[in-house]
Amino acid sequence: MQFGFSEEQAQFRDVVQRFVQDKSPITSVRELMATELGYDPAVWTQLSQALGLSGLTLPEEYGGGGFGAIELGIVMEEFGRGLMCAPYFASSVMAAHAILLTASEPQKQALLPSLASGESIATLAVAEATGSWLEADVAVQAQHTQAGFTLQGKKHFVLDAHVANHLIVAAKSAGGVSLFCVDPASDAVDVKLVDSMDPTRKIAMVDLNDAPGQLLGREGENHLVQILENACVALANEMIGGAQQLLASAVQYTKLRVQFGRTIGSFQAIKHRLADLLLDVELAKSAAYYAAQCLADEDVAADAKAEVAHLAKAQASEVYLAAAVQAIQLHGGIGFTWENDTHLWFKRAKSSEVFLGSPQRHREQMLQAQGY
Repeated sequence: MQFGFSEEQAQFRDVVQRFVQDKSPITSVRELMATELGYDPAVWTQLSQALGLSGLTLPEEYGGGGFGAIELGIVMEEFGRGLMCAPYFASSVMAAHAILLTASEPQKQALLPSLASGESIATLAVAEATGSWLEADVAVQAQHTQAGFTLQGKKHFVLDAHVANHLIVAAKSAGGVSLFCVDPASDAVDVKLVDSMDPTRKIAMVDLNDAPGQLLGREGENHLVQILENACVALANEMIGGAQQLLASAVQYTKLRVQFGRTIGSFQAIKHRLADLLLDVELAKSAAYYAAQCLADEDVAADAKAEVAHLAKAQASEVYLAAAVQAIQLHGGIGFTWENDTHLWFKRAKSSEVFLGSPQRHREQMLQAQGY
C-alpha cells in the first residue's frame, strides 16, 4: 500500500512549519517553559485565528475547519518537531474531540465555537493516581443533586489545567462513567501545577470537592475508547516530529565533530547507528501516518482503527525515546547539559512515552482489538 500527501496537504505543512520556525524557536521554548503560564497568548491567538488551527478538526457549523486526522497529524508532527509550547493538544485535540463525541447539540453550540476560535481553552481530565485512561479505573464520584451533579475526587496528569476555562472530567455516577464540564474557577475546584520532567508541557492535579458539573450528553455514555484512540494517533504524530528532529540534529553534529582528524560521522560504527535509527524512525512514521489515515477513513472498521492507533502510540513512544538516547550519546554527553538543546526533546520523549499509557499497555490493547 502506498501513501502520499496531496499537494494541498504539502502546502499546509509548509505553512505550519514556517509558523513553528518563526514563533517557536528554541530560545522562545526555553523562555516559555520557565514561566507558570507555559505559552505565549499572542502566539496562541495567531495560531487560532490567523491559521485556524485551534478548530482544525471541528465541523464548520461550530466554527471549525472541518478537516480530519491526517491534517491534524501534520500539525502535531510539526509542533513536535519544534517543541511548540501551547495548550493545543489539551484543548484542540483531546477536549474538543471529547465534547464533539459526547455533548448534546445545545452543549456543542455553547462550547465548541469558542474553542475553535481560541477564545477559550479546555482540557480533558481522565487519569487518576494510577495514570490509567481506562473506563474501569475511573474513581472520581459524581453525585446527582437537585441542581445537577457534584464531583468528588482527584484527577492527575491533567494537561494545561491551570490555563483552562473548562475542565472535561470523567466521573462515575449511578448510571456509569460519564463526562462532565466543570468550571475550574469554582471554589470547589483546586488546580495545582505539578513539577514534572518535561517543563515544556505543563501538567496539573485537579482536586474536586463537591464541584458542580454539567453532564455532557447522556449519563453513562463517555466514548473514552474513541477519545483515547484519537489522542494516541495525534500524540504519535507529534512524537514522530520530535524523533525526526533528534535524528537530524545527531546527523548534523556528527558532520561537525572532529576526532582523530576526521569527522565522527565518517566512522563506520557511527554510520551504522544513524542508519539503524533512520530505519526505526521511518517505520514508526509509517505507523503514525497509517493510523491517521485509518481514523480519517469512515470505511475502516472500529477494531482496525483501535489496532493501528495503539500500535502507533507504542511504536512512536519507543522510537522517540530511542532517538533521544542515541542523539545524546552521539553528542558525546554534551546533549544532556543545560546549554545544549537535545535534552529538551529527551524530556518530552520520556513524558510522552508514559502519557496516555505505556507502550506495553498499548500493545496489550492492540492485541485485544485483534481479538486475542
